[in-house]
This record gives sequence, C-alpha cells and structure tokens, in this order.
Amino acid sequence: MGQDQTKQQIEKGLKLYQSNDTEKALYVWMKVLRKTSDPGGKFRVLGCLITAHSEMGKYKEMLQYSLAQINTAREMEDPDYLTEGYLNLARSNEKLCEFQKTVSYCETCLNMQGTTVSLQLNGQVCLSMGNAYLGLSIFQKALVSYEKALRYAHNNDDKMLECRVCCSLGNFYIQLKDYEKALFFPCKAAELVNDYGKGWSLKYRAMSQYHMSVAYRKLLRLADAMECCEESMKIALQHGDRPLQALCLLNFADIHRCQKDVDKAFPRYESSMCIMSEIGNRLGQASIYVGVGKCWILQKEYDKMFSNSISISVVFDSLCALLFQLCILKVHSLCEGIYRCKEQQDELREQVVKFLQCVEELELYCGMCGESIGERNQQLQALPCSHIFHLKCLQTNGTKGCPKCHRSSVKLGFV
Repeated sequence: MGQDQTKQQIEKGLKLYQSNDTEKALYVWMKVLRKTSDPGGKFRVLGCLITAHSEMGKYKEMLQYSLAQINTAREMEDPDYLTEGYLNLARSNEKLCEFQKTVSYCETCLNMQGTTVSLQLNGQVCLSMGNAYLGLSIFQKALVSYEKALRYAHNNDDKMLECRVCCSLGNFYIQLKDYEKALFFPCKAAELVNDYGKGWSLKYRAMSQYHMSVAYRKLLRLADAMECCEESMKIALQHGDRPLQALCLLNFADIHRCQKDVDKAFPRYESSMCIMSEIGNRLGQASIYVGVGKCWILQKEYDKMFSNSISISVVFDSLCALLFQLCILKVHSLCEGIYRCKEQQDELREQVVKFLQCVEELELYCGMCGESIGERNQQLQALPCSHIFHLKCLQTNGTKGCPKCHRSSVKLGFV
C-alpha cells in the first residue's frame, strides 16, 4: 500500500471513528498498519490507534502502539516524530498510573532537539507531566507544570490545550480542597467549549461537565452536581468512553453518599470498580475504596473497614506500594474518624501521628500560619514560585518573598 492509498484509508477510518463506528474504524486502521509501505503513514495510523484505545480505556494496547510508534520514528530518524512518540508513551503510562515513568518520558520529550513542530507539543508534555506529579502528590511541581502548559496554550492560542489544562487545575484544587478554584477552572473550560468548540470533539464538553460536577458535589450543590454528571455520562455512553463512564459512576456514587443514600451509592461504586479494574486505573480504584469506607462510617459499620475483602489494611498496603500519598492521607483520616467513634484512644493517637507525618511529608501546610492545607475547604493562593498558602494569610500578612523558598514575589500567581 503506497503513500496516497495509505492516506485515503486513514481518512476513511477517521470518518468512521467520528461517526462512532469504532469497530469498522479499527478494522480499516489495522489493515493499513499491516499493508502500508509508507513509514509516515504507519506513524500516523499508529497515532489513530493510540487515541482510539485511550478513549476505550484499553491502556495496555495503547502502550503497545506507543512503543511501535517510537520504533517507527527511530527508523525515520525524525526528531519531531520521536517527540510525538515519547509524548504518547508518557500519556500511556499516565493512564496506567505509572507516574514516575510518565515524568521520565516527558523529560525526554522536553530535551529533544526538534523543530518548531515538536516545540508546539511542549504544552501537552507539560500537561501530562503535571498530571503525573499530581498523581504522585508532588503539588508544587504539578502546579509549575500546569502553569507552563497554560503559558504554551496562551502563547500559541491553543484553546483545546487551555481547556484540558483548566480541567486538570480543577482536579488539582479538588485534591487541595479549595473548592471555589476547583469550580472556577472547569467553568472556564466549559466557557472555552461554548465559545470556540463548535468543531471540537464532544469529549471536551464531557470533560468540563464532569469536573464541574465534582466541584459542585464538594460544595454540596448536589442538584447541580447530578445535572452536570448526567450530561457528561450521556456523552461518554454515546462515544464509548469507558474511562469517563467509570469516573461518572464514581461521582454518582459519591453524590448519593453525600445524600446519605448508601443503598444507591454501593451499586455505583461496584459498577465503577468493574470498569476501573478492567482499564487499569488504580488511582480510581483507590478513590472507590475511600468512598466505600465513608459509606460504612455513615452506616456505623466500623468493623467492615477492617474485616471486609477490601479492608483498610489491604487498601493501605496497595497504596503504599503505588506511592499514592494523598490517598494514604485520606485513609489515615478515615481510620482516625473510626477510632474516635469507637473511643479506642491508643489507635486514635497512632492515626493522628501518622496523619500529621503524612501532611509533613507532602508539605501540605501553610508556610505562614503552619496549619495544614487540604484538611477542609479553604481558599488558597499560589505565589509565582508555585508554593501555596492560605489566601487569608497572604492578605493579612502580605509578603515580600516566599516564606518557603525566599524567592522575591511582586504579585500573586494566576493559578
């Protein structure tokens, strides 16, 4: 199959894929992959397969196609293709929650000496790196990466990238419990979709609606949370987006838990867990464990936290192995609440100490007042160095420099 025929068949597959005829699109692309003699066409069709398998939640297959794409780029000896290949390899590992590998591949991308074509990918590389650092609970580096990605988006007038960064920033502030910012950024993403997204994939709308829903839930605006999550789930079902379906099911379960309707929450946690396990989203699985634990606390079935097949000790061991530090912190907080209810003072003191140690390790405290960050809903503000403080502390005390790194700062950071 020559260059022209390869191009025609790839376009045919894209039209089928955009019409939600995924199976036929994959058939066409696989046929191209087997028969094409054009290295550039092979690289491009591998990119199509990577995107499709990402949206289907088939991350191991996505990883295999990414490795094949890198081998093709090496054969072509083209640094631009190689940069794109490493970016897809980074994204594959990000989806599989292999966050340290993601950071390593992103650094490889940023060190590549390509042309302006590969430089335009740097914003996407920084976004993936930010997501990986957030998964590792390294918050300052995550914020630095997101700020860089946002700068690339603004400099290149890349509204799609800006939309994706805003959604990730929403997730960032969900983790740190500044729920006003957690709502602001996905709302900004939704505005970008409305203003510029006429020709965009519906996944951008679905993504912004999902992140808005999570923020609304945290603010206990449960009717708004349900409406946004239903909109996101509708699009996810239409497009066969399994990863987003799993996230929406988890959020539905959390909404029902907030409504104290655990009978509706449990089956949705179970459905979400089935998909999360299937696609390999281990961070999502950890979030489900935490949600189920909160349901048991609501029902005052404390013993289930320690005797069930997904007991807290099993969850804790898996989280330690995966370095999901923020989830470990949440488990300590859950255990602290249980032991307080059961009036087991020795165990309570042990969990309090472990919680505070975890806060210290994650540097989740304000450098001005010394109180923890991320324990309850509070407004936060980052300085230009990306160190984060309570907004009220900065407003009350002012600053001529960062109390943590002593870098001089004239104005507050945008994010």
